[in-house]
Amino acid sequence: MKKNEKKELHDKTDDVLKELLTSKQKHLFDLRSQAVTEKLEDPTQLGKTKRDIALVKTVLHQRALASAESK
Repeated sequence: MKKNEKKELHDKTDDVLKELLTSKQKHLFDLRSQAVTEKLEDPTQLGKTKRDIALVKTVLHQRALASAESK
């Protein structure tokens, strides 16, 4: 993800982020399947997708911590 895309993640709602996380995880599964069958054209997609998943999870976790602190 590019820097402006990272900033946009913080503007999205939790529901949208959860949907994005689910779609990224499905995409990672598909990439792994392609890697096993040796049909994966760009192996760097695996790392990029993992990084995107981690970023979305981080934003969700930060929000959960912030809401727990405020209570």
